[in-house]
Amino acid sequence: QVQLVESGGGLVQAGGSRRLSCAASGRTFSSYAMGWFRQAPGKEREFVASIRWSGGSTSYANFVKGRFTISRDNAKNRVYLQMNSLKPEDTAVYYCNARLGPSDYWGQGTQVTVSS
Repeated sequence: QVQLVESGGGLVQAGGSRRLSCAASGRTFSSYAMGWFRQAPGKEREFVASIRWSGGSTSYANFVKGRFTISRDNAKNRVYLQMNSLKPEDTAVYYCNARLGPSDYWGQGTQVTVSS
């Protein structure tokens, strides 16, 4: 069982940066693949970025490549999403995800609003 709590959301101007953090409970955190998803109003939840348990392999949605960076600290049971060059279209609720085999866990989400 893994519980996830996101933080770091807020209001930021276009072109600015924001760092999201996801705190995970559970002693097997390091075994899980971690990811970030987002959901804008009226839209479906979409993949943003993921990182394998070892931290050595990452994947990004095309619309964030070169702007966002996902990382993890297994010793602190945390995963991060550094967001740079933010755009108004990045406005969404951002969710942390943990996945291991059939097990799939979600946080409650954190709102990021980018003003133009």
